[in-house]
Order: sequence, then C-alpha cells, then structure tokens
Amino acid sequence: MKKNTYLVVAESGIHARPATGLVKVATKFSSDIFIEYREKKVNLKSILGVMSLGIPKGGSLSIITEGIDEENALNNIDEFLKNEGIIES
Repeated sequence: MKKNTYLVVAESGIHARPATGLVKVATKFSSDIFIEYREKKVNLKSILGVMSLGIPKGGSLSIITEGIDEENALNNIDEFLKNEGIIES
C-alpha cells in the first residue's frame, strides 16, 4: 500500500473536469485506488464517488493505492495533480 497526502491549491477545488481527469488516470491501473477526504474514502475510479467528496481549495486529501502497480499509479496521479495545478509542484 502506498499513500500520499496533498493540499488542494486550485481555486475551484476538485470540480467536474479535474475529477474526470483523475478517474481517467486511475482507470489505467489494475491496483485499487482510493481518494480520502475528511475521513470519507471512495474509489478513485468512480466519478460519482470523487464528486461526492466536494473537495474545496484548502482541502487536504489522500490518495491510497493498493496492488501490483501501486507505485506507478501513485506517481501518475501525483503528476496529473501537479500538471493540472490542483496541488503545488
């Protein structure tokens, strides 16, 4: 299991477009991937789950990966979050 915690700096938080991008990245991997916010953990491969969290600017979230490609998955998600300006590089 791998886990990284991030602080959201994007003005609009994680809204529909970045949530969709996160799901697209996550679905490329066979590992189980979760996003956790305020003690609620949902499957990162579910757009409805991610949107249900309503993560705002200033929110602290964790990405948890479990499986054969967990490290590669976490690295790709980290890169996506930085490239989209959701977190600071």
